[in-house]
Amino acid sequence: MKKKEKDSRINAKYISISEYAIFFLVLAAFSGFHMWIYQEMEKNNIFITNVRLGIVILMSYVMLMAVLATVIIGFLRDRSLMLPMIKLSEAARNISKGDFNVRIAPLRKDGKKDFVDVMFEDFNTMVKELSSIETLKNDFIANVSHELKTPLAVIQSYTNALQNKSLQEKERIEYIQTILEATQKLSVLVTNILKLNKLENQKILSESMPFNLTEQLRQCVLSFIELMETENINFEEELDEVSVCYDKDMLEIVWNNLLSNAIKFTNAGGSIYLHLKSQPDMNQNSIKISISDTGCGMDDDTKKRIFDKFYQGDTSHSKDGNGLGLALVKKTIDLLGGTITVDSMPGQGSMFTVYLKNTI
Repeated sequence: MKKKEKDSRINAKYISISEYAIFFLVLAAFSGFHMWIYQEMEKNNIFITNVRLGIVILMSYVMLMAVLATVIIGFLRDRSLMLPMIKLSEAARNISKGDFNVRIAPLRKDGKKDFVDVMFEDFNTMVKELSSIETLKNDFIANVSHELKTPLAVIQSYTNALQNKSLQEKERIEYIQTILEATQKLSVLVTNILKLNKLENQKILSESMPFNLTEQLRQCVLSFIELMETENINFEEELDEVSVCYDKDMLEIVWNNLLSNAIKFTNAGGSIYLHLKSQPDMNQNSIKISISDTGCGMDDDTKKRIFDKFYQGDTSHSKDGNGLGLALVKKTIDLLGGTITVDSMPGQGSMFTVYLKNTI
């Protein structure tokens, strides 16, 4: 049987030396009292002349010691076991009612930790994590509700306007186009939510197949060429010929979102650069894919939250997205065992760099 490892945080005994000392001193005091009675009896020749009385007194002393030991042990048990269980039960009851601000203070005042204090510490950590999850869930629901309401309100408003029989044909076409844009935004939002939910709950990845990563990147760029020409954005690429063995559809999510993001934040006349390099690493061959732009850039606070769901650092572009694209990118890269970094400064553009293992 494997020996259980001791928790390194525990640096105190279950019952302290001071508590043992108190128990010993109390028993010693009663023993001294008994000896004093015995000496008094011996002086008065009571014990010698009345053996039965001596036996009764001795038995009374033994019973008294047993009662005293039971009381002290019961007190120590209540202090070391029952009191913590009561505190833990009360805290769990409050959490079940939705109060995630509950914390249990350590019982020891000497700064050391026994099993109970470590249990309280782990309990507080668990509650903190539950509180964080509850906050994320509430924020997610609030953000989804807001993002759904906006296009739905547009659809409802313009559909009602289309019922006006005196509406001009030009206005009717504009209203229909607005409704189509709102439905497309709604469709993208729902699709991204479903994709993100699938990725967050995905335990087993789809079977990886070898494919040409360079060709996949070129195909993704081609789907955005018309948009870049319309926005008057210059595009440059420098691609090594690289093949990998990954889930092709999952990586396509990454490139489409990063390219879309670069276009969204690059003004007319700006540039986007795509680089693919197969570079040897100290431990393994690695692949570096970077997508950079000359757009508005980001400050440090924005960079810290850029991969959070529904977060949009530049609110002037909020109508062009829903804040889920980069969250999808980060989750996908994490599942594939890669890493992603962002380098950006306000007014100097942004560069997203993806590192993948060379799987072939």
